[in-house]
Amino acid sequence: MEPIRIAVAIPARIDRVWSAWTRPDRITSWFAPEARLEARVGGAFELFFDPTDHEHQCTKGCAFTTFEPKKRLGFTWRGPDRFERLMNDSASLTSVLVTFSSEDGTTRVLVEHHGWGTGAEWEEARAWHQKAWEEVLGSLSSFLESEAEGLEETPD
Repeated sequence: MEPIRIAVAIPARIDRVWSAWTRPDRITSWFAPEARLEARVGGAFELFFDPTDHEHQCTKGCAFTTFEPKKRLGFTWRGPDRFERLMNDSASLTSVLVTFSSEDGTTRVLVEHHGWGTGAEWEEARAWHQKAWEEVLGSLSSFLESEAEGLEETPD
């Protein structure tokens, strides 16, 4: 099955976009309310969508697979609990690659989600993730735009 590919152009410098993906104190502002990130290949990429439960609705056990500062990062991925049987054991984890490029103060972010199996259940999981990644990138864009507004000085 084809990978999911979604791109967005964000009116923010690449260093701000990069840190939004790689710093726990920033990723929790737009992706998940709790995170454990160890920004290096092999380091944890764990997001907890319910901070009171570190066993469900999370990416516990996922790790960075690629780490090229301000260029690319990759990580393994676990799906939500509804697809647990299908894609959440270590042999069936999918992978995500995020590529960053910058031009004139705008950063283009490309998310590619690979590793989909075949069959109706995989098609359902892929469709769910397609929508989820669109929402996640929208949230990232909104977060960085609102953060930029907060950074601007207001006239007296």
